[in-house]
Amino acid sequence: MSDGVPSVELDARGLNCPMPLLKLKQQLNQMAAGELISVQTTDPGSLRDFSAFAELAGHRIRAQSEQNGVYLFIIEKRAES
Repeated sequence: MSDGVPSVELDARGLNCPMPLLKLKQQLNQMAAGELISVQTTDPGSLRDFSAFAELAGHRIRAQSEQNGVYLFIIEKRAES
């Protein structure tokens, strides 16, 4: 399990939909259950896309914020079942 610090950082700033979500999916596939990933994006569509994806896939958005047009997400990969 994670100690609350993301083990992976993904910089998807400057990428437009659907690229931030595709990059997130690729990275999650390489991570262990319970690990955290930090994602930065500038695409406002990421708010909707990441939320819907996390709900469907069972991942958990632990934190979400926006500052100066940059959206930051901390996402926990779901436990394997």
